[in-house]
Amino acid sequence: MKAQDFGRTAPGKLVPTIDGAVAFLPDPLPPRRVLDLEPMINLLASASQSLGELAGIGGIMTNPYLLIRPLLRQEAVASSRIEGTITSVRQLALFESGMDVAGDAPDAREVHNYVRALEHGIARLQELPVCLRMMNEMHTILLESVTDRRGARVRAGEVRGEQNWIGGSTRIKDARYVPPPPQEVMPALHAFEKYMQAAEPELPLLVRLALLHYQFEAIHPYPDGNGRLGRLIIPLILCERKALPQPLLYLSSYFERNRDDYIDLMFDVSTDGLWERWIAFFLRGVEAECRATVTKIRRLQDMRQDFMRRVQRARSSVLLGRLIDLFFEHPILFVPTIARDLGISYNAAKNNLKRLAEVGIVKEETFKGRRYWLAQDILAITTNEASET
Repeated sequence: MKAQDFGRTAPGKLVPTIDGAVAFLPDPLPPRRVLDLEPMINLLASASQSLGELAGIGGIMTNPYLLIRPLLRQEAVASSRIEGTITSVRQLALFESGMDVAGDAPDAREVHNYVRALEHGIARLQELPVCLRMMNEMHTILLESVTDRRGARVRAGEVRGEQNWIGGSTRIKDARYVPPPPQEVMPALHAFEKYMQAAEPELPLLVRLALLHYQFEAIHPYPDGNGRLGRLIIPLILCERKALPQPLLYLSSYFERNRDDYIDLMFDVSTDGLWERWIAFFLRGVEAECRATVTKIRRLQDMRQDFMRRVQRARSSVLLGRLIDLFFEHPILFVPTIARDLGISYNAAKNNLKRLAEVGIVKEETFKGRRYWLAQDILAITTNEASET
């Protein structure tokens, strides 16, 4: 990291760290100078309106979890891909079904952990605000059973005790960015937590979210998983603050599409205090992903209604409706799983699957010699990878 890159307007200071290098210690939030939000007032209004529309459609869903689960998988795949962890939505669904995909998708477990970590955070909101304790719990889940791939220094659920750096180099002096030394991490995190939980009517919630996401990434408090955890807390804070009734807004797809800008704009905040450019980028992401998510939710709702009409025309039992809902939660299923979850016999499960196949809702496929049932249209709404194996 080059000390000369950090100007007088940098929102923090350079401090010495290992091997004669320097690290960046960000100032506590809020920023010391008054933010100039006037040029982005229309963008802020548009992002807020889009968020309100998403909250509205989320508030009238009869069974939101059936529609949230496909969106959550897409978020897990996109967020993990930013960090170089590559798994398709289809491979993730195969892993969730109990299929051994290690040879074809070794990262599937890690991506699945992302889904589990977010679900844990959502459940914990009933008992806790978004806080360091919750983040440590989520980090534990995020890296469960994968820390051996990260090395002995990575301990799930524990704030780092060693210096880390960002930039793809094995030498700290060649790194692009060096976050605070380990002895500065906990004080910085406590200040982060204090600001996250404080009421600040002077700044809109979406602007504060942009500040918080930058701050978390600047602190980089864990040996691994910082980017994913930093993106995970965005929908949690929106739910905690009642801006959304359900965790419906995920920004990782936007960040992935604009990966260079995502990284560069946060770096520019650190070096020159260019908060407004980062905030505007963040707000554009909120607007874009809110609109995209509204479209996907409506398509999922329309699809579910269409599926229900198909089985009604076939004069089939109510059991088929329950089976359809099961596929919205898990688009790849085995016959024994269906029999167990619906409390029916193996033969009854298979017969009902054949009825769904007759009306084009599911189809039977094979992976590594094991036969399973796939609701391909559900996968196709959230990814263009539905035809992959």
